[in-house]
Amino acid sequence: MRALLAALILIAGCASAQAAPWRITKDHWDAADEAGYGAFITALGDSGCSSSQSCLRDPANPWRGGDGRFLDIDVDCAKLPYLLRAYYAWKNGLPFSYVDGVAGSRFGHSSNRIVSRAGMIDHGGGIDGAAAIRTLLDNVYSGTFRIDAAGDGAIPADFYSPALQPGSIRPGTVIYDTNAHVGIVYRVDGSGRIYYMDAHPDFTISRSVYGPQFGQSPPSLGGGLKNWRPLQLQNAHWENGALVGGHYVLARNSQIADFSLVQYFGTERDGTWRYKGARLGYYEYARVAVSGGKTDFNPVYELQATMGTLCNDLNDRAQAVNQAVANGITAKLHPSAIPANIYSSNDGEWEAYATPARDARLRAAFVAFRQELGKMIGQWLNRDTRVVYDGLDLKRDLLAAYDRESAACAITILSSDKRPVTLTFDDISHRLFDMSFDPYNCVELRWGGDGMGCPDQSGKRRYYAMEAQARRVIDPDTGAVAGPADTDIRGLILSMPARAPWVQRMPGDTRQSLLP
Repeated sequence: MRALLAALILIAGCASAQAAPWRITKDHWDAADEAGYGAFITALGDSGCSSSQSCLRDPANPWRGGDGRFLDIDVDCAKLPYLLRAYYAWKNGLPFSYVDGVAGSRFGHSSNRIVSRAGMIDHGGGIDGAAAIRTLLDNVYSGTFRIDAAGDGAIPADFYSPALQPGSIRPGTVIYDTNAHVGIVYRVDGSGRIYYMDAHPDFTISRSVYGPQFGQSPPSLGGGLKNWRPLQLQNAHWENGALVGGHYVLARNSQIADFSLVQYFGTERDGTWRYKGARLGYYEYARVAVSGGKTDFNPVYELQATMGTLCNDLNDRAQAVNQAVANGITAKLHPSAIPANIYSSNDGEWEAYATPARDARLRAAFVAFRQELGKMIGQWLNRDTRVVYDGLDLKRDLLAAYDRESAACAITILSSDKRPVTLTFDDISHRLFDMSFDPYNCVELRWGGDGMGCPDQSGKRRYYAMEAQARRVIDPDTGAVAGPADTDIRGLILSMPARAPWVQRMPGDTRQSLLP
């Protein structure tokens, strides 16, 4: 009896490990399919899952019970959009095709050329979804995204450049940074904030809000916001309730209703962006346009929301640093050289544990935060109607909110001698350009300390000194740099006027009044 029971359990286990085949039951994705895919991405984004494997296993994935061993899969940033799109197609009987070959690289100043495509074709009996997706993942990388957005070559790209308008930027939209990083939009709120999730070389997934950390790109490099290109499976025939055979045809740019190059060329002839006559910076324009003009700015709320997002980024970085420490990388001797390209290295340890690109995006986000806050303060002083603030003392309220959020965002690290050290958001804002991205440095240097208590020998310190200029970079593609003054948010608040020149205290009144 026990042997029979064991056999039944083994048979059941093998059955559960065998996922159902991919049967294509529609020849294209319609609006309902796109909406369903968007809801799937939103659910994963909101779930807090921390890797592609944990996302596929999360209760937010309604198909997690029928995948067998396919759930055991981890991917980096460039593969994540392909994994999730193909997975959704598999589970919903949808067609899928992808670029499986490009000529070019992940970096440089020229676009890559598409040389081949592959498509999911059922030859009868269904497609082995798990095997097909693993083959797909072996053939796509960040260079697959580096395609001229204005081009419409003989072999179409997987993505197109969408209009910046409500509904066109949506959950499932992809964001490509030409410095070889990719994110997936999982939520767009009513005021136009674009929330995304992204995977990293260590396979962790983080979440943030779209902004200057992704940089801007000429259309030839294809950076920025991208939507999946519509496709159709043609000349297939029905067999046992599924589409068998056929070939894929993808829409040309001219056939896509919301295709637009506005994100690259601006709305005006001079390459600037205007919304209802108001001239805006690109990221401000994107937010206003995506919200349909519903965006207004409460400086205190914007400060709190931005600090919350940056706090998440800091915690994600802490996890990456902790992994390097836990895996003994900080204790190793430094290799004999720094990689020629610190953002892309074939060295396994550097690729998995170094954080140069992550740190550059973090610095860029802090710089943008200070710039945007300064702009809002200036707009408030000039009585710009887009700035909504009903309080009595903006400087006081901003300072109080900043100090409160800074304390709430404290990061506690373990020093090399295992003592807890707590850094507030404000502490880190002053250390950003000293924080080492080199995984072989001690934890003190990883967090921009003065090195006291750091056991690194002189050789490691020499490499830390050599990397000083790289720690100032905020855009690896252009080489743009910044410094501590550019991220001093508290100092900016302290420097603003106590009240706007058009605010005065009326005789005998303890409140502030606004002059007409």
